[in-house]
Amino acid sequence: MSAAPLRGTRPAQNPWSGVLFGVGLIAFIDEAVFHQLLHWHHFYDLSTPAIGLVSDGVFHAVSWFATIAGLFLLADLRRHEALNWQRWSGGVLLGAGVFQLYDGTVHHKVFGIHQIRYVEDVFVYDLVWNLTAAAMIVAGAVLVYLTRSAAPVRAESPAR
Repeated sequence: MSAAPLRGTRPAQNPWSGVLFGVGLIAFIDEAVFHQLLHWHHFYDLSTPAIGLVSDGVFHAVSWFATIAGLFLLADLRRHEALNWQRWSGGVLLGAGVFQLYDGTVHHKVFGIHQIRYVEDVFVYDLVWNLTAAAMIVAGAVLVYLTRSAAPVRAESPAR
């Protein structure tokens, strides 16, 4: 006689799984679109193009580790019937937004390891990049906040 598992438990794992997946997803989009398709920059532009390509490869590998970690946590949530898609989606938006804001401020401006695009007036690119990041952070925070008090519900155990 075991008690039925609590559905809706693990409230912190939902957004954390989403955050990891969001970081990996936005890093993948950055790598695929801005590095590979548009050729706007490399992850590290302060050296030779060959070093830039190597830095892109390392960046890509690390971003996929975050994605896979987020998906393992997501599978665990599903296995325990504790997945809250809204809370998880809020985590995805938070992770993507925080990563993009970090990239746009720390990498682009503080360390200067690359810019979004090497043009005369990069201000417009920076503004769009960072406002998009802020919008994702706000939307994600709202979703996580609104789903914070979802009370755990006992899952029905099958009748024997």
